Amino acid sequence: MLVVVGIVIFFVGLLFSIAWHELGHLLTAKMFGVKVTQYMVGFGRTLWSRKKGDTEYGIKAVPFGGYIRMIGMFPPKREEEYGRTASSAPWRVMIEDAREAASEEVTAEDAHRQFYQRKPWKRIIVMAAGPVMNLILAVGIFAAILMGYGVSTPTTTVEAVSECVLPADAADTTTCPAGAPASPAAAAGFRPGDRIVEFNGRSYAEWEQLQRAIRDSSGTVPVVVERDGQRVHLSADLMQTERPRLDDTSESVTVGFLGLTPTMHLVKQDVGGVVGTMTNMVTLTAQKVIELPQRVPDLVGAIAGGEREQDSPVGIVGASRLGGEVLSSDQIGVDARIIMMFNLLAGVNLSLFVFNMLPLLPLDGGHIAGAAWESIRRGFAKVVRRPDPGPFDTAKLMPVAYAVSLLFIGYSLLVLVADVVNPVTLF
Repeated sequence: MLVVVGIVIFFVGLLFSIAWHELGHLLTAKMFGVKVTQYMVGFGRTLWSRKKGDTEYGIKAVPFGGYIRMIGMFPPKREEEYGRTASSAPWRVMIEDAREAASEEVTAEDAHRQFYQRKPWKRIIVMAAGPVMNLILAVGIFAAILMGYGVSTPTTTVEAVSECVLPADAADTTTCPAGAPASPAAAAGFRPGDRIVEFNGRSYAEWEQLQRAIRDSSGTVPVVVERDGQRVHLSADLMQTERPRLDDTSESVTVGFLGLTPTMHLVKQDVGGVVGTMTNMVTLTAQKVIELPQRVPDLVGAIAGGEREQDSPVGIVGASRLGGEVLSSDQIGVDARIIMMFNLLAGVNLSLFVFNMLPLLPLDGGHIAGAAWESIRRGFAKVVRRPDPGPFDTAKLMPVAYAVSLLFIGYSLLVLVADVVNPVTLF
């Protein structure tokens, strides 16, 4: 039951994120006087709608996206183009069909309210407003969690001591097999609750610094711990072993090994911490979006029965399933489940922001790039005193937009199948 409830709650959160995205487009379009005829969440058949003013607001049957419909998305043909011989080439048909569809809703009284007539900077704001709304929602959620709840941060206090040394790829990490060597920490006499005061003659206030010092060390190292209010001197004989890199877990390196697990505690972040965290998350998300084409072989392999990577792309179905898994998990507390649900939702919104800013039609970034190019072209013409080249005709890029759309649809179907037959799991 909790799995179903979690899926439903997270799915509703995704629909809200889509509606929130389209609201950004809607509000800015109306602010600049563009007529908006539809504001819809979903695609396909309309389940419910209500018209208010110029705009029909509604919900459609296929909840995998949303849109607003603005009149006059593309400029009309130039006068000199009307005299040219009509072409029956498929790409030319696509262009003219798109232009005709964009002009169908334009009436005489609304001729001045078309999207293409707005200045480039206004069109950029309208198209960027949707992704920016997702960014605002992501930042708001992350900031509330980071500043109000805190980040689980390792400390220099020992939570657990490994009894023995196991291979990095060991399937069972809970028991020590016969003949397994004792870990350096167990041999040195470390106990849970010890706070490491000094390591190899230096003090460390943060676990990350201490961890790097341990990994860079070898041989016998003196350690001072605080135990029951008293300082205890220990001597640890570190061993060298293969462990994943800290900055890239896909690679392994030979490092010093002690065999300790640090105690975790929640640390609330300030504004600077939030800014730093968000900067890192946006950078990482952009990197993952750029790597999407490289993930096709992994997705195909996962569908064929291979291992599904933890950072594999997921769609709405996969993300909703993760929400159900989190809410029903008994491995973490209720508060941690709720926080993880919000973290997942914020992560989805961050991905929507980055993905939609790609400079490709039909994405928002493609329209932004077109408006930016128009501004540059008009500015250059003004500087060199040439005639105004007029609005940039994005309709001519519709064949590219259709090709990109087909690729996106194919990729989405691939992810959907992988989410169904071999889903990503967190626990």
